[in-house]
Amino acid sequence: MSDNKSASQKVSTLGGFLAGGLAACGAVTVTNPIELVKTRMQLEGELSSATNKPRTYKNPFQALGLIYKNEGIRGCQKGLFCAYIYQLGLNGCRLGLYEPVRNFLNGLVFPSREAHSVQNIPINVVSGALSGIAGAIIGSPFYLIKTRMQSYSTSIQIGEQTHYKSTWDGLSSQFKQGGVLGLFKGVDAAIIRTGMGSSVQLPIYNFAKHELLKTGWIDEGTHLHLLSSTISGLGVGVVMNPGDVILTRVYNQQGNKYSGPIDCLVKTVKSEGVGALYKGFGAQLLRIAPHTVLTLTFMEQTMKLAYMVESRLGA
Repeated sequence: MSDNKSASQKVSTLGGFLAGGLAACGAVTVTNPIELVKTRMQLEGELSSATNKPRTYKNPFQALGLIYKNEGIRGCQKGLFCAYIYQLGLNGCRLGLYEPVRNFLNGLVFPSREAHSVQNIPINVVSGALSGIAGAIIGSPFYLIKTRMQSYSTSIQIGEQTHYKSTWDGLSSQFKQGGVLGLFKGVDAAIIRTGMGSSVQLPIYNFAKHELLKTGWIDEGTHLHLLSSTISGLGVGVVMNPGDVILTRVYNQQGNKYSGPIDCLVKTVKSEGVGALYKGFGAQLLRIAPHTVLTLTFMEQTMKLAYMVESRLGA
């Protein structure tokens, strides 16, 4: 995505925003069921010091089968519409703003060089983090509602239970309870979690793509994008999982169990040990790797589509 002549550097910021969001929506359609599994696994045993208690959700595959058995296919796709809106906001910013932010910073630091040709790892990391944080703020209300919708079950209650009839019902209920600030409850945890993931996603993708091309073993094309995306997804899963556990718990709470992400981190580690920060890690990898692969692969095509549309409109 960082090639000098790639479509991503020829489309407008709006075009990049829409292309990134559309690509992510395609990916989340496939990965939403495992996102639901991850959410419930991260909430199981919340602030419990009991280590010998049998787990309801033993692994991602068993958990998905159990949810399907009890709640059907619709249960496996809880929160999907909300996830679409969230992905448009999050990845529209994270992927659409990454190149403009990176080029701007490169222009400041390396004024004598073409901004888009510079591959500076610290700048790439900062660019990924800033674009991801912007997306996290915009998408925070929808992720909050999505988390609560996915944690809710009439058959197996894991964590605090909040029932919403729809995305709109969730947003309006949250607004009635806390106003605009209520809609953005937990946004600080979202900033931390998304900043962690975004700071490494595209930099790892670009680095892997560049290094793989240098070997001469693989040429530019779909196979290169898939392999680079897989490597990026694995890196994101490792870095982001602790922040993801904290975010899920902060969003799912109804009362004041946690005063914020740091309080949640301290209480979680104190009650459950450091290993609790990697609850749902298997599901995280099963989700994030395919999601990253699909998003970045789709984006190669949606960027081309955006470039084609803008070229015709410009003509």
